[in-house]
Amino acid sequence: MGGVKRSIIKMAAITGSMAPVLVLCLAMSLSGTWAVDKGNFKTCDQSAFCKRQRALKPGDSPYRALLETMELTNTRLTLQLINDNNKVRLLLELYRLQGNITRVKINELKPLKPRFEVPDVLIREPSTEPLSLLSQDENGVVLSLGAESQRVIISARPFRLDIMEGPEVLMSLNSRGLLAFEHLRMRKDTQAEPEGEKKEEEEADPANQAEKEEEEKIDGMWEETFKSHSDSKPNGPSAISLDFSLPGVEHVYGIPEHADTLRLKTTDNGDPYRLYNLDVFQYELYNPMALYGAVPVMLAHQAQRTTGIFWLNAAETWVDISSNTAGKTVFGKMLDYVQGSSETPQTDVRWISESGIIDVFLMLGPTPKDVFSQYASLTGTQSFPPLSAVGYHQCRWNYNDQEDVASVDAGFDEHDIPYDYIWLDIEHTDGKRYFTWDPHKFATPKEMLQALDDKKRKMVAIVDPHIKVDSNYKIHNEIRNKGFYIKNKDGGDYEGWCWPGSAGYPDFTRPDMRDWWASMFAYDQYEGTMENLYTWNDMNEPSVFNGPEVTMHKDAVHGPWEHRDVHNLYGLYVQMATAEGQIQRSGGVERPFVLTRAFFAGSQRYGAVWTGDNAAEWDHLKMSIPMCLSLGLVGISFCGADVGGFFKSPSTELLVRWYQTGAYQPFFRAHAHLDTPRREPWLFGPENTALIREVVRQRYTLLPYWYQQFYHAYRTGDPIMRPLWVEYPQDPATFALDDEFLIGKDLLVHPVTEEGARGVTAYLPGKDQVWFDVHTFQKHNGAQSLYIPVTMSSIPVFQRGGSIIPRKIRVRRSSSCMMHDPYTLYVALNLQRTAEGELYIDDGHTFNYEKKEFIHRKLSFAKNVLSSVNLALDAEFSTGSWIERIVILGASKPSKVTLQTADGPESQLEFDFDASMSVLTLRKPGMNAGLDWNVMLQ
Repeated sequence: MGGVKRSIIKMAAITGSMAPVLVLCLAMSLSGTWAVDKGNFKTCDQSAFCKRQRALKPGDSPYRALLETMELTNTRLTLQLINDNNKVRLLLELYRLQGNITRVKINELKPLKPRFEVPDVLIREPSTEPLSLLSQDENGVVLSLGAESQRVIISARPFRLDIMEGPEVLMSLNSRGLLAFEHLRMRKDTQAEPEGEKKEEEEADPANQAEKEEEEKIDGMWEETFKSHSDSKPNGPSAISLDFSLPGVEHVYGIPEHADTLRLKTTDNGDPYRLYNLDVFQYELYNPMALYGAVPVMLAHQAQRTTGIFWLNAAETWVDISSNTAGKTVFGKMLDYVQGSSETPQTDVRWISESGIIDVFLMLGPTPKDVFSQYASLTGTQSFPPLSAVGYHQCRWNYNDQEDVASVDAGFDEHDIPYDYIWLDIEHTDGKRYFTWDPHKFATPKEMLQALDDKKRKMVAIVDPHIKVDSNYKIHNEIRNKGFYIKNKDGGDYEGWCWPGSAGYPDFTRPDMRDWWASMFAYDQYEGTMENLYTWNDMNEPSVFNGPEVTMHKDAVHGPWEHRDVHNLYGLYVQMATAEGQIQRSGGVERPFVLTRAFFAGSQRYGAVWTGDNAAEWDHLKMSIPMCLSLGLVGISFCGADVGGFFKSPSTELLVRWYQTGAYQPFFRAHAHLDTPRREPWLFGPENTALIREVVRQRYTLLPYWYQQFYHAYRTGDPIMRPLWVEYPQDPATFALDDEFLIGKDLLVHPVTEEGARGVTAYLPGKDQVWFDVHTFQKHNGAQSLYIPVTMSSIPVFQRGGSIIPRKIRVRRSSSCMMHDPYTLYVALNLQRTAEGELYIDDGHTFNYEKKEFIHRKLSFAKNVLSSVNLALDAEFSTGSWIERIVILGASKPSKVTLQTADGPESQLEFDFDASMSVLTLRKPGMNAGLDWNVMLQ
């Protein structure tokens, strides 16, 4: 929940005598209409460093490599680069990392003061592998990267770096000459001598002096103004930029968060994609504007190879994309082909950041899943959530009081709709003081939590990182007394306006501050809490209503660093400290669940993300798919969008379609703005209640499969909700699809996202593949576009032939109530009449899976035998769940079916066969889900 519209009255009330006129003007300026006010957010032209860097055009680079300075050890190469225009030297470091990754770092050789290098994002210092020199002359050097005849070529004049495999160039750096590195310098009109070593060659060179005088004329280098805000820029210009060329590539993805298509567009005729965490009220669609989170990772894909670029920089960043095939029509491309045009497709990407250093990881694939594991080896995998968090979440701003919570909870039981979590937004607190409860509306929170716990349900309460400045508020007093607030440029505590009125912002970049914050979640500190209360971190970009671009001033201070250096890390640190607090309060036993709005690379390790303040519009429903697909590609699998739309009120048709879509996305939560009419699932008439009930129940029957996908994501880094090209990398028909998706590799979903739709056309991939409609069991061939007639109850979902998917058909009021229920296995045969799948079971909520307390079994069907074998021989766990039914799709009729378990005699099973649909159903085979068994069809 962000956006300030309609908070005018509320904030004036909160702040009492605290300048209500100011609040009124502020809120009006932030939200004049029900759409994004683009004037609140910078374009590249209004961001001085972006404008400066973008003014550089491709051409010969002023940088050359000084080969005589090269040093090669077993693990790294270092080499100096010199800018021939100003004689400033840079240090290039090159590493070959384990798993087919190359790391390139470029920093000033002798910076005036240290430049920021991003901490806490990499899970460890990456392991290196040996580099060896293949050849060297005055023009450059060639190094071996070991695997697959891969090598790095460093050309000296101008500096350029190419990575090759055999005769093919995989990636080139600085091939367009756009490397730029604004060195730290003293301001011309300051008299103080620079600390450390003076750059004598700079002082001596008259050309350099002239260049300095020229620089002084450029706006925005030493201070910058945006609207009424000024940025003092005490360190002067410090931007960095580097270009990458990707031969053979026409499709690039990633760099979330943007409300745009999955396949990134070229930016030649508009702004670059911007990465700068911002609270954007009523964001627009199909737009490269920055949103709440930033993951500076791009994937490039073509039929033969997938690669990735991870630009490890937390400052404001802009990404330009151009392509030599952009704008060519299909006819134009055909003409090229007919005429034998030799132009290879190529995409060029340019990264521009405001400060820090160049630290880039080139992930060389070659497959999509190789890139996922390469990125996971650097930043970690998706945290494994408690099973309950994979269920349905009911939220709005706000449930009014304990009676309201009890009434909504009872409504779910009355209408037989399962759910796991009910959520409380900011109004549950005592005057927007987080870690507190409103003494009138939520007077006995433990009673409320206990009533939920009695039904095996849970609650999430919001804890935002802006702290009300109030000397009677314990949290504020402790943070102030410990000196934990972020400072302003003059050394005082930084204050801005947010929901409580005047607020301080804890400095989460400090480990001691994060430790203290974590300790505040202890049951004796956060009064009224119990084991079934979890946390939502909102507004953590950070949102500052009266700040530049609704965020913090860049010259605010975090210890030795400016906010400009660390901005995009802030949200990650808030979620990190909150998740740690939840783990600590249980003595390290229970898994946390924390939802965050702002995020960065590595945020996947700490919980879930949602797409922020969307609107009840059909296009926003459509956009939830590419937004979550983009996040999954860069490691953040636990993604969802506010079902129904946060702003405005959905039509009943839109609401039902949104439930049908959200039920097949990893994070499934309905949420709504304070000013919208109530929209609990039973408020739209019995027919719509039934439609919503049905799709929420579908979610719950599939929880075993969803949970298995989360376990797999935690183990491998593979996305859960994934684009089709991830599984069908050589099928160009999949490369730009973003209105359908896969869950794991075995379920294909094409939600209905058009108003009044009578049908949808789904592309079913795989030329030797078959797909089964999960509702009707009808079989369809792959490699075709299939028209599917739809009604309001339709959600087109297909199971891949060759897969086995476990479900629990008995839906109860929450996931925990279904823990020991039996399984039904859906076996979908491929053309070879085989299938395989998995079954993963653990206790659903503790970290005991790390101690090998789980069941992980391989299910396979071949030669008319369905078997279950142990995939984890060193693991131990027991379950009360059994197999109550097996449904085999694409089967033929057997004469008899027998069951063989490890410890029992062979027994005969009852079965039904539907000849019209080729579906064989085995009833009550009855074996324990954790044991070895074989079912034989004869």
